[in-house]
Amino acid sequence: MKGFPPLSIYLWSIPSLAVLSECETVKFGQLCSGNSSNRRRTGDRWGRGQYGARRGDRGHQGLDIVCNDGAIVYAPFDVKLNGKVIVYTDPKKAAINNGINLSGEGLCFKLFYVKPDNYSGVVKKGQRIGTLLTMQSVYPGITSHVHVQMCDKSDPTKFF
Repeated sequence: MKGFPPLSIYLWSIPSLAVLSECETVKFGQLCSGNSSNRRRTGDRWGRGQYGARRGDRGHQGLDIVCNDGAIVYAPFDVKLNGKVIVYTDPKKAAINNGINLSGEGLCFKLFYVKPDNYSGVVKKGQRIGTLLTMQSVYPGITSHVHVQMCDKSDPTKFF
């Protein structure tokens, strides 16, 4: 057919559209023991937990989900563990300087302030990933939480 692109161009673009719509419908399951609804951190003396909240001269690049110090952190859906995340360069924050990079359901995201049981492997939805570190030791009076940050630093709110 003269004037039309080859059929392979149309077929090539269909899978990427399917992946986009699949990611748009993803919802995180329970992240922390004691918070079955993934209640979000609102505000405390240290700030607010929503995406874009002010952090001095920058915006908060994640979403904070309430989680008690020492609580179990669960896989929100079937995930692959992709290694350790270093959150801070400040040695005064060493007690909470840990996290994990994960992927699943077409998403790449990080969980901060978590001591994972493993840094590689696969974890099924609802299974234990690790425990929340003791945030009160670094930020007394903060609402302890797991920080969820997308790898591309986009807003994760729509997935909750």
